[in-house]
Parts: sequence; C-alpha cells; structure tokens
Amino acid sequence: MQAFHYAHVEATPASGQPGLSVRWVMAENVRAPNFAMRVIDVQPGAATEHHSHGWEHEVFVLEGQGEVVDPRGQETTISVGTCVYVAPNEMHQFVNTGRGVLRFICVIPNPA
Repeated sequence: MQAFHYAHVEATPASGQPGLSVRWVMAENVRAPNFAMRVIDVQPGAATEHHSHGWEHEVFVLEGQGEVVDPRGQETTISVGTCVYVAPNEMHQFVNTGRGVLRFICVIPNPA
C-alpha cells in the first residue's frame, strides 16, 4: 500500500493545451496494473480539446466550476461533487467557466 498527498506528484503542462496541467497521481509511480488516476487542473478560461479516444473516463470534480460538452455540442454545468462518465469514442470537452481553477479526478485504463 502507498499513501501520499496528490500535490507531491509533479503537475506537467498538457501538450498543446494552454492552461491545462495533469498530475498522474496513480499509474506507473505506484505500479498500478489496470487503471490510472489523474488530477487535472484547467485554469480560468481554458478548456480541453473537443476530442474522443477509445477508452472511457470516470471524472469527479474536486474544485471550481465549468461545463462538459457532449458529442452534439450540448453543455452541462459541472461543479464540486459532479460525476461525469465519458464512454469510449464519445466526443467530450471540459471547459472552465469559473474564476478559479477547475480541478477534477479522471480515471482511465492504465496506458502502460
């Protein structure tokens, strides 16, 4: 077993995504065989790309306010405590609409 504060894992800027950073809090660092847990920070006014990929996401919002955009471009408000499930190959985007950081946990199958 390993226990540590998420802030002890370095935040790295998301490639080509201004205002986004990712902490891979549980992946290779803890030898997780099946899933990876990331803490993602989206700065005010920033957003992830509207994109899709072949794996699911499980998301839990820790801090801030924003919107999640679905395949049709529909926006759903998200805030502290919101859970979001993104199915494999589903278009999605996370947008920070608040004044502070939008921080969420995102669990995906382990890319390793």
